[in-house]
Amino acid sequence: MATRRKPKLAVWKFASCDGCQLSLLDCEDELLAIAGAVEIAYFAEATSAFVKGPYDLSLVEGSITTAHDAERIRNVRAKSKALVTIGACATAGGVQALRNFADVEAFTSVVYAHPEYISTLGTSTPIAAHVPVDFELRGCPIDKGQLIEVLSAFLAGRKPVTPAHSVCLDCKLKGNVCVTVAHGTPCIGPVTHAGCGAICPSYDRGCYGCFGPMETPNAAALSRELARHGMSRDQIHRVYRTFNTAAEPFREEAERHGS
Repeated sequence: MATRRKPKLAVWKFASCDGCQLSLLDCEDELLAIAGAVEIAYFAEATSAFVKGPYDLSLVEGSITTAHDAERIRNVRAKSKALVTIGACATAGGVQALRNFADVEAFTSVVYAHPEYISTLGTSTPIAAHVPVDFELRGCPIDKGQLIEVLSAFLAGRKPVTPAHSVCLDCKLKGNVCVTVAHGTPCIGPVTHAGCGAICPSYDRGCYGCFGPMETPNAAALSRELARHGMSRDQIHRVYRTFNTAAEPFREEAERHGS
């Protein structure tokens, strides 16, 4: 009887900090089951072993910031049956997308002794801006439980089930007192995609929007509430300019409150 071939899994890195790839390694016990169910064909963060494609599933971390990477992601897409982007960099351009609103040449002239050797694009863009993506898994970094769900869904041939609600619902489920209502602490949890387990509000800190905008966020209403609690236009502008600064709802709201 012929042995059933294991699906080939590849994990790719573009402009990022590697944190989302580490989330896969952090799966620990679950990783053994994953390794038993798939053939890890390429994962430079974990092993130097390399198996040629095509690949059944590619996980992609990081944004596109160079012309070389723009070409490379097209090659990855061409040899991947399914492609899933993981993390804020891959799904929204990441914190490095702050370059999208500034003069990159001016930055490089200040940071590097010889900027003439730097080859970079003027923008940091998500993977979906360059190639078709089958699923986006948000977070900075991603939640390992959601990652396991995505991998399990792929193996089962179904669509992944990840939360679409905001961080506020997670706060209610944990019994957290609202930090904005109780203490006046700025928090963008009402417009942020759930996935972190409401970590920051659980420690009396406002949400920083690590998982990006939730579905149909009402950022304008939240901004009015933040202003009511004493935040200036510049402060509100900066609230949306973090890990998911180029995500459209956050970008638009930031631009309404500053350049």
